[in-house]
Amino acid sequence: MYKLRGHHLFCLLGYRGMGYSREYAENMTRIHQTLRDNPRTWIQLVIGPDHLCEKYPNSGEYHCEHNDIYERDAVILEKLGLHIGQILYWQDIESNIRKHALPTDIQTVCETCSWRSYGVCEEGIRDILEGQRLREVK
Repeated sequence: MYKLRGHHLFCLLGYRGMGYSREYAENMTRIHQTLRDNPRTWIQLVIGPDHLCEKYPNSGEYHCEHNDIYERDAVILEKLGLHIGQILYWQDIESNIRKHALPTDIQTVCETCSWRSYGVCEEGIRDILEGQRLREVK
């Protein structure tokens, strides 16, 4: 079972192999590939740092504890009809994304995210809406 915070549900949709550091990207790739290969992987929704934050580079200010990140988590969980402490399969999260999310949500919900300009998260939501799974990371 992986512990994930709200905004990482969208980040995983847009993940294409880039990250804050080699160690971070390797960890994200491993989790992403597990969810892609086995959508019946259990996810526990948590408040604050999760399994992805564990590998965030220790290079000064700890981004994972910023108030705006907590706010983004809460907005995304509310949008998807999910809540902290909930345990469900990744495929159920994808189902909630299909029901409640639009690619344009990234422009407002993730307005301050440095990765937003790449457009990959919108593509990720679009893929899920079209019935596809997470994209393969090459």
